[in-house]
Amino acid sequence: MTSSLDPERCYRAVASRDARFDGWFVTAVATTGIYCRPSCPARTPLPGNVSFYSTAAAAQGAGYRACRRCRPDAVPGSPEWDVRADVVARAMRLIGDGEVERSGVPGLAARLGYSERQLHRLLVGELGVGPLALARAQRAQTARLLLETTDLPVSDVAFAAGFASIRQFNDTVREVFATTPTGLRRTRAAAPLGTPGRLTLRLAARAPYEAAEVLLFLGGHAVPGLEEWDGTTFARVLDLPHGPGVVQLSPAADGGPAVTARLQLTALRDLGTAVARCRRMLDLDADPAAVDGVLGADPALGALVAAAPGRRVPAAPDADELAVRAVLGQQVSVAGARTLTARLLRAAGTPMPEPVGTLTHAFPRPAALADADLAAVGLTGARRRTVHALAEALDSGAVTLDPGADRAEAGRALQAVRGIGPWTAAVVAMRGLGDPDVWLPGDLALRRSLAALGSSDAEAATRWRPWRSYAVMHLWAVAAPLLFSRPPAPTTRPLAPTPDRSAS
Repeated sequence: MTSSLDPERCYRAVASRDARFDGWFVTAVATTGIYCRPSCPARTPLPGNVSFYSTAAAAQGAGYRACRRCRPDAVPGSPEWDVRADVVARAMRLIGDGEVERSGVPGLAARLGYSERQLHRLLVGELGVGPLALARAQRAQTARLLLETTDLPVSDVAFAAGFASIRQFNDTVREVFATTPTGLRRTRAAAPLGTPGRLTLRLAARAPYEAAEVLLFLGGHAVPGLEEWDGTTFARVLDLPHGPGVVQLSPAADGGPAVTARLQLTALRDLGTAVARCRRMLDLDADPAAVDGVLGADPALGALVAAAPGRRVPAAPDADELAVRAVLGQQVSVAGARTLTARLLRAAGTPMPEPVGTLTHAFPRPAALADADLAAVGLTGARRRTVHALAEALDSGAVTLDPGADRAEAGRALQAVRGIGPWTAAVVAMRGLGDPDVWLPGDLALRRSLAALGSSDAEAATRWRPWRSYAVMHLWAVAAPLLFSRPPAPTTRPLAPTPDRSAS
């Protein structure tokens, strides 16, 4: 059992089949040898027969296999890893992004600034398993997705999921799912699977989740050539480790708290990374009960939260991209930022091998941007110098914005780049690094919304912790309701949309 979990609280969640705890922990049942999500519809086991683990990998390490009825690997991820800033949380974010698959445990440890031995000790001490076991559990989930949603030969699935050998793949599937790979494939729904390299997945979220609102916000900021919005579906190019991918995101057809993702990948081994980045972009792993519990009790925000329960913070799949876009968005409107970014994309972006609809380019990587001629983008000389300086800092590692970055250090490093101030660094923390507790100093739209609510920046800095990023979204909805599908609370007066940028 993971030592940080409270057995009594966990058992109460299992006894009530509380879906809000799905992804927070798994329940291992000694009499059956399986582990389940808390909301599993099976008969509730006796308290003496259960153990609780914070990750599926820990349950697998203890000898349990996944329940084939409730599929505990298909739940939202734990919001704990996004809230926390310690090395274990940073490691979990990097493992989720596929760092072990790309550079192994040595590379993971190096990204975090620890030795392999130190990192292993920290992970085992808190989670009961080390980085290899955590990555193995992720490979098993990717393998299941590929087996159930593609016609790939089983041998190709093994290597696409990241396994080093067919034997390792077969052994893992048997241990985790208590069946063979071909047996797992027979359980899939009889639906057309499409063409190779294209998959359709359901990405689950904790309720309440308003997918249409999140997609509308992303669509309102869509950059031509990189992103596309048709009023229902948001599509964009993903810059993945082994080649560009395209994802189309739309609300789940059944109206549930989920998003349908249609992925077109250059290399199927990027599936796990693509899914992790989509989940981060859509804020699917958030805990809306915790957020709304704090913000909804506040006299200034209560009506806003009641009108839009479960509001999320849409993010970017790549924080380097978000940082550049934040610089381009300084002191201009949303429409102006889109125009400048589209020009930069044409000047320095990586062309797709073949356009997909209107999607033509991947966002330029830092090395390409550092050397690009941006004269035609329409930036001032000072802004061009800031973009180049930021790109050079990202390329050299002076600024690190990967999922495992130390957020406080990243903020300091960003502000050391000339032309980047507190507002820009805060936007990167909130929508690039997924920090749930960010306030935007000097943001004009927030100031106007606060004035309408009779509140102030000083109050926000203390009263709305640790969920200030979500407070920002509620206040932006007051200032610019056209970017949100749900109107602001009727007790507030919508404000005319204005540039939500301040000097940096």
